[in-house]
Amino acid sequence: MATDAPPPEAISQTSPAAPTTEAFIATQESGEFGELRHAYRSFAFPLTIAFVLWYLLYVLLSNYAGGFMGTKVYSNINVAFVFGLAQFATTFLIAWLYSRHAAAKLDPKAEAIKSRMEADA
Repeated sequence: MATDAPPPEAISQTSPAAPTTEAFIATQESGEFGELRHAYRSFAFPLTIAFVLWYLLYVLLSNYAGGFMGTKVYSNINVAFVFGLAQFATTFLIAWLYSRHAAAKLDPKAEAIKSRMEADA
């Protein structure tokens, strides 16, 4: 379908100047960046380890405790099915918790660092 309208005019976007390598290194070595990294790691690592252990428990029980996992909870629903659904629930719970943590603790610090680097460039 052809049109007689002229193409839109180019919108000039002025992006901030790119920081230098030295600025990146200085920021990486700053205490504020260390705090940001610590805030991320102190949340992400323990939850990752806990979830992997929880998942491995599910796998090991499925392989070696078939009688227990086959125990009926209600009608045709057994323990294995409940554990499987709990895996999904745990995944969404962790994602929700991380989202809250990032919004409260990580994003403000990261935005402050970003703004300072853009202003210095």
